[in-house]
Amino acid sequence: MGVRFDREMEPDPTAGVVVGAVLAAGAGNRYGMPKILAANGRWLELAVTALDRGGCEEVYVTQGAVSVEMPSPAHGIKVARWRDGVSESVRAVLELVQARTDVVGVLIHLVDLPSVGPEVVRMVLRASGGRRSALVRATFAGRPGHPVYLGSEHVGPVLSALAADRGAGPYLAARTDVIEVPCEHLADGADHDYRP
Repeated sequence: MGVRFDREMEPDPTAGVVVGAVLAAGAGNRYGMPKILAANGRWLELAVTALDRGGCEEVYVTQGAVSVEMPSPAHGIKVARWRDGVSESVRAVLELVQARTDVVGVLIHLVDLPSVGPEVVRMVLRASGGRRSALVRATFAGRPGHPVYLGSEHVGPVLSALAADRGAGPYLAARTDVIEVPCEHLADGADHDYRP
């Protein structure tokens, strides 16, 4: 059970870098193709744009089943064990930032959420206040969704909790301090597991 967002947190005056990450390494078996290629790469462009224009200082995209040229300003992260599921993509992102003292948080997004734009990202980041201790998640009509902000204090614990084909969800579900930001007025938040 989370805490419903009703006001912006006081920003951390010593805030540093927020890293945005698009998880896109999977083969998209149910969808019929890797989702990083969906809509001729448009989903990837939309996800990168959402993070970049929404306020992330750096943007990374996990790749595994296929590798593609990254839309600016994103950088690719190769996930060697992508077949093991989304936990390996989350692991690759968190290991990238774990030792960096300038990173205050990581914003995790999914490539198959084309309706989620910069406005949603901005709302989640505002709710985080750029705090290293914050946990923030977008919700859509009461459903937990993405993006998710993990303050840097949670990077190590989330890495320790990762298992199988699950990302940070189990860690967040066990917490009572996750700030939930209703975003259904901005996007439907629906992921696309199957083609229409």
